[in-house]
Amino acid sequence: MNFFLEVLLGGLLAGVMYSLVAIGFVLIYKASGVFNFAQGSLVLFGALTFVSLVERHVNPWIAFGLTLAALVLIAIAIERAVLRPLVNRPPIVLFMATLGLSFILEGAAQLFWGAQVHGLDLGIDDKPIELGGVMISQFDIFAAAVAAVLVIGLSLLTNRTRLGLSLRAVADDPLAALAVGIRLPRIWAIAWALAGFVSLIAGLLWGARLGVQFSLSLVVLKALPVLIIGGFSSIGGAIVGGLLIGASEKLAAVYVGPLIGDGIENWFPYLLAMLFLLVRPSGLFGEPAVERV
Repeated sequence: MNFFLEVLLGGLLAGVMYSLVAIGFVLIYKASGVFNFAQGSLVLFGALTFVSLVERHVNPWIAFGLTLAALVLIAIAIERAVLRPLVNRPPIVLFMATLGLSFILEGAAQLFWGAQVHGLDLGIDDKPIELGGVMISQFDIFAAAVAAVLVIGLSLLTNRTRLGLSLRAVADDPLAALAVGIRLPRIWAIAWALAGFVSLIAGLLWGARLGVQFSLSLVVLKALPVLIIGGFSSIGGAIVGGLLIGASEKLAAVYVGPLIGDGIENWFPYLLAMLFLLVRPSGLFGEPAVERV
């Protein structure tokens, strides 16, 4: 039983790391209805910029502030150069635009900081601690605490403030939101800035775990099942989806993998996501699309 609990808790805490990336997707989707494929590149760009500044002997807190400022400027530039000209275009057009942005951001990161792999030490001890006979990583506990703070803060922002109401209104109908006086460029810029902040946090945690390298942008692929299960429009759903993916892939790898072969951890989340698409396409906490004809 202790082994089962250890695997389960390890999977749940690993799922929190997936959720941190998924939250960035949710913020953009809630504000513009756009699936931002460039989110993984933002994670990479933020982590690479931070670690490169620290390696140049910049104080970590100053490096954090400079990196966040850079991501906010990138967010504003994306809103003005990409989103604003593409208002009311088909979703596939916006998706392709963010796909192009992902390559541009990766190229810019390589141009400014190079392509070498960087180690990132956040000063968080990764030694396991024992709680009730179960070994838990201190780093995973820290990541879970960070995710909890982000979820609470962003949930309060999107559900209890005028800004959150504006975000939902713009996502539902940009033209109607514009007609009632909501400034679309301002809302989109804020949403992208928030996504940039979340991507920086996720990039630092993933970079500390895996190293800061260009494959870090591929973490976006692991966030897709999280979004499908939790729902594209729910911040809380991103956390629940991450927990389900993390726990199920670890349990499947330990208990099912020996029966059917190795590698199940890589594809099992997508199988689970496909089943959700067949049964509940909007996800557990997503809002089903309603069209009046």
